[in-house]
Amino acid sequence: MSRVVLVTGGSRGIGLACARRFAALGDRVAVTYNSSPPPDGLFGVRCDVTDAAQVDAAFKEIEEKFGPVEILVSNAGITKDTLLLRMTEADFAAVVDANLTAAFRVVKRATQGMLRARKGRIILMSSVVGLLGSAGQANYAASKAGLVGFARSLARELGSRSITVNVVAPGPVETDMTAALGEDRLKELTSQVPLARMATADEIAGVVEFLAGPDAGYVTGAVIPVDGGLGMGH
Repeated sequence: MSRVVLVTGGSRGIGLACARRFAALGDRVAVTYNSSPPPDGLFGVRCDVTDAAQVDAAFKEIEEKFGPVEILVSNAGITKDTLLLRMTEADFAAVVDANLTAAFRVVKRATQGMLRARKGRIILMSSVVGLLGSAGQANYAASKAGLVGFARSLARELGSRSITVNVVAPGPVETDMTAALGEDRLKELTSQVPLARMATADEIAGVVEFLAGPDAGYVTGAVIPVDGGLGMGH
């Protein structure tokens, strides 16, 4: 049966790959975006996930078009990398708000319909950096690590209603964001990965598809690394 799927930050990169995966399955897919709308064929809703009113409005628009969200992929996020002594409080707060508090906003709104339906899938996009740490990314790592505790608490809270909550933790991924890092930095990143390459966005999306599918019905509270072995054991 066609399911209602929402992917936040779904107009490019990992989010777009996830949206395309679900669309190919015949699901009714909506994506939120902040600046760049998604390609033709995907239903896009402009939404700043750091604004609770915009989140609520986006859900109402999606519910009017498709019905209640059954699968949520909370993927939207930002970086503001710099060393701790140069990091401002605003830099720290902005990243935590966009990556962690925004996940709280969209998950809380999505669970309204899921609790009534007594079913649902919630997938949060974390990062290997949230498990390993990374110099110059204290704010990003803190926000991504926070998603793990958030997800596992919700897995316990919502499990009795057949709602699963899981985390995907990618390593380096080929996206527009990483392409801007330059060749030397990319070589440095991949040199630490046992598989000696970056992931494609579609490889991350494949794991998201699994977690939303019937074969993952008994998987909840899990953190699934898709990192080429970079975070081995974490």
